[in-house]
Amino acid sequence: MLRTALRNLTAHKARLLMTALAILLGVAFVAGTLVFTETISDAYTKSAEQGYDHMDVQLSPDNKEGEGHPGAAPKLTQHTLDAAEQLPGAKSAVGVVGGFTALADKDGDLVGGGWATTGANYYGETDPRYPLQDGKAPTSQGEVAIDAKTATRTGYHIGDTVRLSVNGPIREEKVTGIFTTDDGNVAAGGSLVLFDTATAQQLFTAEGEFSSIEITAKGGVDQAELKQQAERILPEEAKAVTAHKLASDQAAMVQTQMDGLRTGMLAFAGISLFVGVFLIANTFTMLVAQRAKELALLRAIGASRRQVTRSVLIEAFAVGTLAGLAGLAAGIGIGAGLRSLLGGTGVTVPDGALVVSPATVLVSLAVGIVVTVLAAWLPARRAAKIPPVAAMSALHAAPTVRGLVVRNTIGSILAGAGAALVVVATGQDDGKGLLSLGAGLLLIGVFVLTPLLSRPLIALAAPVLRLFGVAGRLARQNAVRNPRRTSATASALMIGLTLVTGLTVIGMSMANAIDKMSSNAMTADYQITMGGGIGTLAPEVGEKLAALDEVTASTPLRSAPVRLDGDKRENWVTGLDSASAPKLIALDFTEGSFAGLAGDKAIVDTHTAEREGWRLGDSIALTWRDGTPGKLTISGLYQDNQMISGIMLDNAVLSPHLDHPADMMVFVSVKDGVGQASKDSLEAALGDNPAIRVMDEGDVSDEISGVFTMMLNILYALLGMAVIVAVLGVINTLAMSVFERSQEIGMLRAVGLDRRGVKRMVRLESLTISLFGGVLGIVLGVFLGWAAGELIVNAGVPTYTHVLPWGRLGLFLALAALVGVIAALWPARRAAKLNMLAAIKSQ
Repeated sequence: MLRTALRNLTAHKARLLMTALAILLGVAFVAGTLVFTETISDAYTKSAEQGYDHMDVQLSPDNKEGEGHPGAAPKLTQHTLDAAEQLPGAKSAVGVVGGFTALADKDGDLVGGGWATTGANYYGETDPRYPLQDGKAPTSQGEVAIDAKTATRTGYHIGDTVRLSVNGPIREEKVTGIFTTDDGNVAAGGSLVLFDTATAQQLFTAEGEFSSIEITAKGGVDQAELKQQAERILPEEAKAVTAHKLASDQAAMVQTQMDGLRTGMLAFAGISLFVGVFLIANTFTMLVAQRAKELALLRAIGASRRQVTRSVLIEAFAVGTLAGLAGLAAGIGIGAGLRSLLGGTGVTVPDGALVVSPATVLVSLAVGIVVTVLAAWLPARRAAKIPPVAAMSALHAAPTVRGLVVRNTIGSILAGAGAALVVVATGQDDGKGLLSLGAGLLLIGVFVLTPLLSRPLIALAAPVLRLFGVAGRLARQNAVRNPRRTSATASALMIGLTLVTGLTVIGMSMANAIDKMSSNAMTADYQITMGGGIGTLAPEVGEKLAALDEVTASTPLRSAPVRLDGDKRENWVTGLDSASAPKLIALDFTEGSFAGLAGDKAIVDTHTAEREGWRLGDSIALTWRDGTPGKLTISGLYQDNQMISGIMLDNAVLSPHLDHPADMMVFVSVKDGVGQASKDSLEAALGDNPAIRVMDEGDVSDEISGVFTMMLNILYALLGMAVIVAVLGVINTLAMSVFERSQEIGMLRAVGLDRRGVKRMVRLESLTISLFGGVLGIVLGVFLGWAAGELIVNAGVPTYTHVLPWGRLGLFLALAALVGVIAALWPARRAAKLNMLAAIKSQ
């Protein structure tokens, strides 16, 4: 039986090759995902560890929830630094200051992508963090040093003048030095600018204050001992952490971030493998059907059912092993390619070797083998049930009426229960779990029912197929001749299009909702923010804009932490200009209005008010950031949205309690309204600052739609593998169908159907099956997209409305048709080339 199984492998090379290709693609995606994420994780982890090589213990503020004043813990002072330098086990101590710093290249564009554009202090000649590669360290205002990677990318050299911004106003500094660094942000494509310590403190903290203190141990003193010594000099709300612990925490954070990416990519690999199961099961089912005589003869000469089952499973095991090995090799290449592709997009990854762990090898092979064997198990059982008497006939018994009734009953129950759960989930505030369960049951139920659904749905295409004459009528009959095979083929395409359609409906609807929310909440002409939403604006920016002749109204939005009486958690309040706000911000008030917002008055969104039990006219007792107590009176209640929510008050009340006032954004309206001239004027007034973005409503909408479009394109690319597997399934089905109908095709040729007619028949059959799967997928995708949208509305996005992107839905249906056309090319050509006499004698 083992020799028989191996002989069958070589006897059906072409058919098993497509099955192996489907497994290979799925395994390659799994292996590529594991290799890519492990390589990136290892590179960042080692980079993080190198970033702490220069120190042994770090002192930093300790932000303990519910203790001290609201907001961040106080910075460390020069006194603590002096004490750290005098520790018995300390070789040296460095005071660190840092924060957001936007650097412009020679074209005036932002370097580093915003999130990784940082600045820090160069402590002195004993500073071990940033070895100088060229020039000298900055020693006074007007001097900076830049990292070597940024210097290479931008072309800056010693003596060049660079433009940068920390919180809005443009600064022009001279480059005095270029340094190397193991900073992970720089390795990832960011930029780092160094100032002298006094300037850095002026920009990021305050005179004599440090963000952290890094201590290096003397020879023979370990980190734990130095940490114990440092704990004796710690001020309140500060902590000491060893470099080993910092590196470990950094590695854990990187691992957590990679876990999210890995999980997402593996989910799409799982979808591809799930779709591949249909192809594998279909292939083995048809191979078993074609070998009915052979298997029955084996039974007749003494082979047991177990031996027949084992023979089919051995074939599956061999195919799965070979495909798994090939998929692993392809996956290693994909992992390396993804890393190179990431670098090509401008994201720099730390140097490191490609990581192929033993776990990746074992998982990849296990996935290939297990998926293939499980998919072949039912066909193997079916093969074992072939009675020896079937050797007397070329045909095996068709499914019984009882079997069809049981199948359709189970499918109806699953689909009905799944649809009911989906509908019930839409009425719940947190119905994600119920929706996922319902969607899974619905997909399985529809898959089980597809043989029943295939006849009536394909019959709808009969009027169109008749236009193609005999070939069209034969194509329809062939498509419904074996409903199980047709349904298994169409289901693979159905699942892929269900996911694509559902994600498209949700993505387009969400983009529309946020666009509408933005336009509803913002009546100002322009919104001014720091690039990428990173960093805050200095009050000087809002003051400069308000002083412009063309500006008719402006208000900065300024936030600060407070602690409500009796509440240990921090709450945030937002300050604005109460006189200008009504002209720039549109809020839906349920009680009160902007008119009462002055002095110690505040407006609160209805969600917060309901949670806290507040009503119009109530007083709110709180503690400000500086520790002083305060009281606000509620003068208005408004409906919150994703743009604006919480407690809002006049900046004149909020600002005195802030050591360093800073604005999240500034809203501005101008005399001439929105236009390129107005935008250019505002940008020029701000010094054409690369760190500051001046956006009108259209820019905000474009930014939002751009994010969703990018996300959808990534999802389309990932789901594309499932569609490729579906194409293989259609090719496989048609090839098997042509083989089974060789005699019939020979008879058709003999009675006058030419080669072109045979090709047209096979193509129309493929087109019909693909459109059947496409229609089912689009309908299910729209339904599940609607259900997910209802959950989004329940989660507090009132502007969400269901959008049916008819253009894209039409494109998806056209792509399903294209799948059918492409998949039919080889089977149609093979059918047309059959020798009619040999075909007639084939059975």
